[in-house]
Amino acid sequence: MTRKTLFITGASTGIGEATARSAVEHGWNVGLFARSEDKLAKLADEFGDHALALPGDATDLQSQTDALNKLAQHFGSVDAAYANAGTGLSASGTDAGDPDEWHKMIHLNIMGLLWTTKAAMPHLKESKGHLLMTGSAAGRVHLKGSVYGATKWFVHGYGGNVAQEMREFGGRCSVIAPGMVDTPFFEEAKPDKLKPSDVARSVIFALEADPRANIQEVFLMPTQ
Repeated sequence: MTRKTLFITGASTGIGEATARSAVEHGWNVGLFARSEDKLAKLADEFGDHALALPGDATDLQSQTDALNKLAQHFGSVDAAYANAGTGLSASGTDAGDPDEWHKMIHLNIMGLLWTTKAAMPHLKESKGHLLMTGSAAGRVHLKGSVYGATKWFVHGYGGNVAQEMREFGGRCSVIAPGMVDTPFFEEAKPDKLKPSDVARSVIFALEADPRANIQEVFLMPTQ
């Protein structure tokens, strides 16, 4: 059976790393995209012939375009792309917020997502493929003054719009929306919350649904 290929942004740690690991275990090739060249190289070595390290900056359209073209050339096609890279803020709310932090976050959480979608779309049209995005419970509820949450509302809204667009050529789009996850995103460990592997399983669930079905949104929350 021919292995399909998945492109993942933010692949060096947390949800991205766990998704790459799970995808390889489920018979996929993976393109590992992130800024941390050393971490990507280590992961690619672990996965062997089923992975390609693609160091790059998610906030740069050309960087993502070049990476996806290289991945398609290496494995023959790109069947899915996961716009996972994202960041939060050190100060919450609007009044206490740092505009410089907002600027950096919006460039990654929104523009980086748009660049993944734009760069991947020609490949996904060819493969009738699947686009996935990391949303958040913060994009489903109103949090006091949260600029981060607003970027995730964008993901949910745009993901639904892209699903309509991709339906025209037989493609699919899924938003994976976790609550709090125990990842390096937080300075302190969150041992009673979701693990990256929980989110990775949701990605695989969406990817492996029958082609007639689009799992348009997966919303998972910790039980505690």
